[in-house]
Amino acid sequence: MIEKGRTWKFGKDVDTDVIIPARYLNTSEPEALAQHCMEDADPEFPRKVAQGDIIVAGKNFGCGSSREHAPIAIKAAGVSCVIASSFARIFYRNALNIGLPIFESAEAAEKIQQGDVVEIDEASGVIENLSRGETYQAVPFPPFMQELIKAGGLVPYVAGKAGK
Repeated sequence: MIEKGRTWKFGKDVDTDVIIPARYLNTSEPEALAQHCMEDADPEFPRKVAQGDIIVAGKNFGCGSSREHAPIAIKAAGVSCVIASSFARIFYRNALNIGLPIFESAEAAEKIQQGDVVEIDEASGVIENLSRGETYQAVPFPPFMQELIKAGGLVPYVAGKAGK
């Protein structure tokens, strides 16, 4: 699968309180969470993010609490995937559990700028920066993880396997 979108650039150590502020955790409805996604880092983000856009960040993206609301808010906001130098382990697992593709590439995270258009081949991990004519390599997921993401996360993946 190929993901293509405009990028939103954030720094390092973006924690789950920045991704979805705790004051909005009185709901777990994806659409409500999306309305406040990343607003403490960029107040315009929830209103300007478009379907298919991509978040790019530095190291340790998703650190902080283990709330699954963070990747849910990102996915519900229309973000197709996240590229970062590294991810906090619990965020990494929560993102995969809900089917949000995430890609680790220090080079891509450093060189991609706000508003660049990038295209990602999920199978190979190749990231093409169409705005700058550059190519970067992310760590690709093994085929079974690609199936899990394509299914929309762990629950739909397991349900599909159980139905076979």
